[in-house]
Amino acid sequence: MILASASPRRQELLQQIGCEFRVVVSNAEEIAGDEFSPERVAVENARRKAEEVASREKGGAAVLGADTVVAVDGEILGKPKDEADAARMLRLLSGRQHFVYTGVALVYQGNVFEDVVRTAVWVDTLSEEEIAAYIATGEPMDKAGAYAVQGKAAQFIPRIDGSFSNVVGLPLHAVKDLSRKAGIIL
Repeated sequence: MILASASPRRQELLQQIGCEFRVVVSNAEEIAGDEFSPERVAVENARRKAEEVASREKGGAAVLGADTVVAVDGEILGKPKDEADAARMLRLLSGRQHFVYTGVALVYQGNVFEDVVRTAVWVDTLSEEEIAAYIATGEPMDKAGAYAVQGKAAQFIPRIDGSFSNVVGLPLHAVKDLSRKAGIIL
């Protein structure tokens, strides 16, 4: 299998389940979220990534693409531009529920199999001091929604409803299901 993502978190998740893969980073142009639903953005970008890498590969390997979107009140929160943007996002998430959507797409033998997984996540009410201290760790800066559930931000997450691996960036059960539909055993 080929993973069309440079994300170390996605690589770690695939390694966790014993999947053999190699990484080929996609050059696909991604859609923005302003005019589309979070679900549509996630699955469309995942498909674009997988198809772009598949178009360059000639070995017949399955190509897995993924895209994770964090949304609150319908607003998509991407990766923060800077520390002020990270603080803005964390304030938006503070004391409430939001949703994480990961689109997954598997391109294999001319077929595209895709899915999108939604997980509800609750964040404690965060003080300005907690937000500043978390941002100072650097962890929020390359994460959608400005937090990593598997990292230091775990202390702020009292509850999730759905797939934990989805919030990390790759819903493993959905990957298994798509692989099964394609006739691939992971």
